[in-house]
Amino acid sequence: MRICHVTSVHQRYDTRIFHKECTSLANAGYDVTLLVADGKKEEVRNGVKIVSANCVPTSRYKRILLSGHVMFGAARQIDAEIYHLHDPELLPLGKKLKRCGKKVIFDSHENVSGQIMGKEWIPKILRLPISIAYTIYANHILEKMDYIIAVTPTMVMNLGKINSRSELITNYPIINTSKHYDKTNIHEDPIFVFAGGISKQWCHKTILKALKKVNAKYLLMGWGESSYLADLKNDFSWEKVIFLGKVPQEEVKEQLKNCMAGLAVLEYSPNTNGKIGTLGNTKLFEYMQAGLPVICTDFILWKDIIDKWNCGLCVSPNNIEELRQAMSYLIDNPNIASTMGANGRKAIFSEYNWGIEEKKLLNLYECLFKSDKAQTH
Repeated sequence: MRICHVTSVHQRYDTRIFHKECTSLANAGYDVTLLVADGKKEEVRNGVKIVSANCVPTSRYKRILLSGHVMFGAARQIDAEIYHLHDPELLPLGKKLKRCGKKVIFDSHENVSGQIMGKEWIPKILRLPISIAYTIYANHILEKMDYIIAVTPTMVMNLGKINSRSELITNYPIINTSKHYDKTNIHEDPIFVFAGGISKQWCHKTILKALKKVNAKYLLMGWGESSYLADLKNDFSWEKVIFLGKVPQEEVKEQLKNCMAGLAVLEYSPNTNGKIGTLGNTKLFEYMQAGLPVICTDFILWKDIIDKWNCGLCVSPNNIEELRQAMSYLIDNPNIASTMGANGRKAIFSEYNWGIEEKKLLNLYECLFKSDKAQTH
C-alpha cells in the first residue's frame, strides 16, 4: 500500500514527520513517499522516497495562498491510497483528495486557533475574527477526514467533538540507547542550558535577570530573529551566556553532557491552552533523555510528569524569583539534581518514548487499511 505524507512548511528531515512517522511506516513495510516544498532533489532515505513539488514559497502569504493548489498537483501524481497531511494550509488539499476518493489523515501538530491569537505579524484587531473564521472552516473539513491525529489530550478531546476518529500520538523522543551520560563540565560555574528556537515565548529575558543573582552560566544553542538576539545581548547578564548559535544535533547531545539542568520555561499562551500546556514540544523530553533535571513551566501536563517522576522543578513563567530559587536549589543540592536527572532518563525509557507512540500509529494505519478492504469487497 502506498502512503504519502505531505508538508509545505516543515523541512524534509523534520523529526516528527520524517524520522518518526515516515520512517516507522517504511520499517513496517509500507511504500512511503514524503512530499515537501523545498525545491531540492529527489532522494530515498530510511526507506522513504522524498520528493519536492515545484513550489518554494518565498513568504508566509504565498505559502498560505498557493501551497494547497501546487501541492495538490504533485500529490495526485504520486497516486497514493492514503495521504497524511501536516499543515493547516493543506486542509483544502485534504478536501480535494477526499473528493478523489482518497483516504486522508490530518496530523494536528499545534492548536492553530490559539496560535493565531499569538501571531505578532497579524494585526491584533484581526486575530480573533481570523481565529474564529479558521476554526469554522477547519472544522468543516476535519469532520470529513478519515482520521485526525493530535499531540495533546486536550486537542484530541476538542477534535473528537468534530470527528470521533481522533487519535492521540504525542511527540515523545526516539530513544537514544547511548549509556554515556556522565557529566563532563569543564567550566568552573554550573551551566544551565536551552536548545531550540530562541524567541520571546521561552522567557530568555527572565532567565537572564535570574542569572544576575546566581553563580552560573547559560548555554544557549539555537536560532532566532536577529532583533530579538540583539535585545538579549544588550542585557547586563549576557556576559554569563555561552552562545553557540545553531549547532548540529549530535553536537547538542555532546554539549548537554556539560550542563547541570535544562530550561524549558515557556509562556502561558492560547497555543498552550493557558496553564494546561502542550506535549507537542519535545524540549522537556530531550533534557530528560539526556539525564538532566529540568526547570520548566508549571503547565498541568508538564507538572504531572515532573511530580510523578521527581525529575525537575516547575516555576511560573516570567517569575524571576521562582526561577532563581530553582536554579540555586539545584546548584546547592548536586546529589538531588543528579537523582532527578537519572529519574527523568528512566521515565523516557519507561513511558515517554516514540516506540510506544509508533505502535499507536501503525495500529491506526492497519485499521484504516482494513476498513478500505472491507469497503472494496
